[in-house]
Amino acid sequence: MKTFAELGISGSIVKALKENNILEPTEIQVQAIPALLKGPTDLVAQAQTGTGKTAAFGLPLLEKVNPENKNVQALILCPTRELGQQIAKQLFRFTKYGPKIFTEAVYGGAPIDAQIKALSRPTQIVVATPGRLLDLLDKGAVELSHVKTIVLDEADEMLSMGFKKDLNRILSLTTGKRNTWLFSATMPEGIKEIIHKYISPNALKIQVNRKSVVNKDIEHHYYVCEEKEKLSTLLYFLKEQRNNRGIIFCRTKVAAQELAKQLVAKNISADALHGDLLQKERDKVMRAFKNEKLQILIATDIAARGIDVKNLAYVVHYQLPDQIEYYTHRSGRTGRAGKKGYSLAIITRKEEKEIKAIERELKIFIKPVY
Repeated sequence: MKTFAELGISGSIVKALKENNILEPTEIQVQAIPALLKGPTDLVAQAQTGTGKTAAFGLPLLEKVNPENKNVQALILCPTRELGQQIAKQLFRFTKYGPKIFTEAVYGGAPIDAQIKALSRPTQIVVATPGRLLDLLDKGAVELSHVKTIVLDEADEMLSMGFKKDLNRILSLTTGKRNTWLFSATMPEGIKEIIHKYISPNALKIQVNRKSVVNKDIEHHYYVCEEKEKLSTLLYFLKEQRNNRGIIFCRTKVAAQELAKQLVAKNISADALHGDLLQKERDKVMRAFKNEKLQILIATDIAARGIDVKNLAYVVHYQLPDQIEYYTHRSGRTGRAGKKGYSLAIITRKEEKEIKAIERELKIFIKPVY
């Protein structure tokens, strides 16, 4: 196994990585970092959440940015506020012992005036949701003429959330002046169009095998019951977990809201995170969960993008996800930083074939609980 130093990462960043318990490069980091450090190149990487994507693009960006140049030199586009905040926080941590590189995260649902003020200070990297970036561009609050690299993180998610026009506009504004590094879990037609239109045919291409994506520290289980028995099954599981904290995933907003009401009625400290919440409501729920005032978070897949909460003992799939990639993303919320995790799917008999499909695709064993 190579070390970060052998991949070409400088000592000050390696020191910060060690402090954050990031000791060995993942597969995508081993493939991407040396190539991105070597010289200007476009990149197309197919990789799910949990593969170490942020460091795969973040470390080469930090090495390439000139700390003496106060202009925006790199732009990272991502689908949600939570993911944007997480990326900015990671980059800040990585630079603890090195030259000061300033990263600013900008996103919708927060006061734009405060973001305009923040961007008036020296900023070398901007992490943005596409809609808010365009708002800031229209107001002349951000200057992209010095941008050398654009990262599209979770590009398929940005398309599924309706950002296609915004992405086209942003990429058109910066065309010919920069390298583009695209990361996507899936490669639908819309992503292929972007690759064809904006990315060099000579781009470096990386695909991380799905089987290497699943964290080996997570135990996977499923329990079969009737639909009407799901709540009582969940309550029994939560009782066994006592004071342990976790996330319960639902496929729909309605199901997440309903389940939150049912758990609160049983005096369980829970709240729901879903797309219908105002930004300040989302922030309030996440703050309570991170500060351990909430024991359980009930979330939809899109709402949970970018959530990074330490010491979660378990994840429950109360409804199975629409896409197999989401199973990986959900399960990856537990078993982090070398700790053991537990993933439980509560399913009906007819959903057993979906469990088998997940096992086949991800090359994992999901053990039945009787």
